[in-house]
Amino acid sequence: MKYVIMFSTTPELDAAASPEHLEQAYGRTYDWFGTHGEVMTESGAQLQPVATATTVRHGSDGPVVADGPFSEAREVIGGFQVIDVPDLDAAIAIVKTWPLLELPGVAVEIRPIVTY
Repeated sequence: MKYVIMFSTTPELDAAASPEHLEQAYGRTYDWFGTHGEVMTESGAQLQPVATATTVRHGSDGPVVADGPFSEAREVIGGFQVIDVPDLDAAIAIVKTWPLLELPGVAVEIRPIVTY
């Protein structure tokens, strides 16, 4: 089954972490992708900072374009990856090993992909 895993952070909490700790944690992410490469599909990407986002949303006179994300949340999606694993338990097991989960404000959302 295919799932999208979305990596989110809370920018102000990222800013509070020491540069050394961030460097170590981010360094381990390369190993993580290598370890789990067999379940990764060709889809996935790290995203540019949230300040570069543009949102198109519903407006009373048609679509409205706005700078930034259209979200009330404090966390931002920093990247995503598609994985192909047998079931949700397998997806959870992989995500639990995401190195950046040791940082405050980091989360990984798992969503099944709709297939027909």
